[in-house]
Amino acid sequence: MFMSKRTEQLARLRQMSDAELFQELENAYRELFNLNQQKALGKGVVERPHRIRELKKAIARIKTVLRERELLRVGY
Repeated sequence: MFMSKRTEQLARLRQMSDAELFQELENAYRELFNLNQQKALGKGVVERPHRIRELKKAIARIKTVLRERELLRVGY
């Protein structure tokens, strides 16, 4: 069965433990920070400017999965 890229990413994230998700989140924030810093300091052209958007979406997906789990623990 065909799964979209987003669906595959969500499935992969939902299989990870909380610790792994927090590690992914930290890595994404770190990479986003570095790219934004490159952009702000004008160190040439950012190699992959679309990566900033991808990272923001990845961060949102990770936070969504973590929030889903939090709500399940509370009973919502």
